[in-house]
Amino acid sequence: MAKSVNVAIIGSGVVGSAFINQLNNLKTAIKYNVVYLAKTSTEALYSKTYQPVNLATYQTEAPQPTLSLPDLVTFLKGASRPTILVDNTSSAAIADYYPTFIKEGISIATPNKKAFSSDLKVWNEIFSNSEAPNGGLVYHEATVGAGLPIIGPLRDLVTTGDKVEKIEGIFSGTLSYIFNEFSTTEKSDVKFSDVVKVAKKLGYTEPDPRDDLNGLDVARKVTILARISGFEVESPTSFPVESLIPKELENIESAAEFLEKLPNYDGDIQKIKDEAFAEKKTLRFVGKVDFKENKVSVEIGKYDFDHPFSSLKGSDNVVSIKTERYPNPLIIQGAGAGSEVTAHGVLADTLKIAERIAN
Repeated sequence: MAKSVNVAIIGSGVVGSAFINQLNNLKTAIKYNVVYLAKTSTEALYSKTYQPVNLATYQTEAPQPTLSLPDLVTFLKGASRPTILVDNTSSAAIADYYPTFIKEGISIATPNKKAFSSDLKVWNEIFSNSEAPNGGLVYHEATVGAGLPIIGPLRDLVTTGDKVEKIEGIFSGTLSYIFNEFSTTEKSDVKFSDVVKVAKKLGYTEPDPRDDLNGLDVARKVTILARISGFEVESPTSFPVESLIPKELENIESAAEFLEKLPNYDGDIQKIKDEAFAEKKTLRFVGKVDFKENKVSVEIGKYDFDHPFSSLKGSDNVVSIKTERYPNPLIIQGAGAGSEVTAHGVLADTLKIAERIAN
């Protein structure tokens, strides 16, 4: 008889719908019964008899109200079958509930960074509950670098006794694109504000570009990698994070007004770019975890023209991991954003969990 596992999916937005499509097209020996699918925060598909949701027609099926998180735990446990919760949202409320799901034996696969990069207390609760007898498994590769293999290899290094010395990387597809276009190995007069506007037009930025330019998304990813490496970071605001938003524009109400006034501040970052170019260096927006310096940071860094970070193209991510075993750093590079690659990362985690728990 084929092994099977129950799956509960929360979120069918950009990443969620890509995940559902990939899961529906999956060819595997394990059967995935999607017994709960929350299309939105208020609408869900499920049945009291745990009949699997039809992933080919879910978009047109009549929904019911979503279950509260406590009721969802009760519902999933009632099936008496190993279950994976796939959270494709960025909800802090759902993330804060992970310790409860895990304690009740429900495993989690997710790209949601909130649980792993907020208070250290939640991180500790999640993994102590996961290590307890009958605790659920937790996989979150897609919280850093979308589908890139960063978290898995880093955990393997640490678990097998290697010691991380330094992690350095470009972790934002948005800021990767902006700096790759703005600061190049050839002389260029392109203005920072113009590149930001193009990035927004291409759909690389959030609706309000300040949500990218404030550096917090990068800080969350750096927090996750630092914690895996053994650096007990309290929160993503507990270390220096350089913001690319001019102080005078921080409190402007609309994104449109922000973009309108941003050109007035081009001179400040242009000066830094010109100084770097004179030193034959490019500017890149990087996150760092440095054990020798006992420092975690997010900032603009300068890199020689022949450095791997200087040759980055488009919106790719890149991370350099230097350890005792890898004195010449391990470099991982590729698409670090996008619905398909993020969904692939979440699905790969779902399959890894299923291989361990399906019966």
